[in-house]
Order: sequence, then C-alpha cells, then structure tokens
Amino acid sequence: CYSNHRLRTADYRELMRYNVAQLLKEPMGATRSYEVKEEFTGPQRIADAVRGPLDLVRIHHGVLVRARLDARSSLTCGRCLDSFTRASALLIEEEFFPTVDLHTGRKLPPPAEGEETLLIDAGHILDLTEVLRQYLLTDAPMKPLCRSGCPGLCPECGMNLNRERCCCSAGPTDPLWGVLAGVLKIERS
Repeated sequence: CYSNHRLRTADYRELMRYNVAQLLKEPMGATRSYEVKEEFTGPQRIADAVRGPLDLVRIHHGVLVRARLDARSSLTCGRCLDSFTRASALLIEEEFFPTVDLHTGRKLPPPAEGEETLLIDAGHILDLTEVLRQYLLTDAPMKPLCRSGCPGLCPECGMNLNRERCCCSAGPTDPLWGVLAGVLKIERS
C-alpha cells in the first residue's frame, strides 16, 4: 500500500485528485493503492461521503483507475419531498490519458478522436471528481423514494402523510371527478 488518504472534509473540488507524475515514470504494471475516506461539503457537493479501496495502475498509454467505493448521498424523496440518505456501491474502472509528455513537456495528442476520454492535466493531476459524479448519477434512481411505501403529500392540503394524517376528505378535488363519483354512488344503490 503506497499511501492512505486521511479522513478529509473539504470542498469537492479539492478531493479525489491524485498526482500521478511518479507513477507515469514507472514501468507498466506499477501500482499505487489508496484507501479513500472523503467527506464532501459545500453547496455543489456530489456526495456526502465516499469510502473504499482505490488502485492506480500504470498502463501503456496512461493510468487505469480501479475502485470499489461506498458512497453516501443526500437525496430528496420524489413523493414527500423529505431529504434522506442513500447508499451506493460503485465499481469504477476507467482509463486516464496524460495531456503532456512527462519527459519532454510536449503536449500530447488525444488518444483517439470521437471517443470520450478522461485526461490527466498538465500538472500530472488525475481528477476523479467528474467520474465519481457520473457514476453516482448513473446509480441514482429516476424517482428517489425515502422508502418504497412512501404515501407522499396530501393532494389537498400538502401535509406530509409520513408524519401525520390529515383531515382532508379522501374524495376527488376536481368537480368533474365529483360528478363521476356521484354516478357511481347511484349505480351501486
């Protein structure tokens, strides 16, 4: 194990960044292993916390990132609008390519046109922030729910039905539906 990240709390732009200059000087197969323990803050945070093992492996054209990260994110329920915490297990495997030759300082051409590539910046910093954000977005449900049976909000008064029952009538609020309900009552009689 090359290094360990200490538990850090910072703005997300400062986290998930690794200097890979020394790794790029080494032969293929060289590895750096990290234990990620990150706490995110700030209004633009992508998760509340991320933990797990991370390996950076020197490959022919750059660096391969392999990680098994457990992330905790705050989401808003699509029914009751309460905040809740959701856990995600992310398996990350991505290739990053340098933009500058480490030995000559020359700018390198992109690996292949038309492909979406992940790049190591001119300062030899590999930034996993955007990758983590994309993996979390892919893992997130289309309509997040605080629990599967969430009753949501009362359509009449807006009360959160998870917390207490409201005294509103359970009948329809649209007058057209009320006419149909009256017809059903007549037929059942």
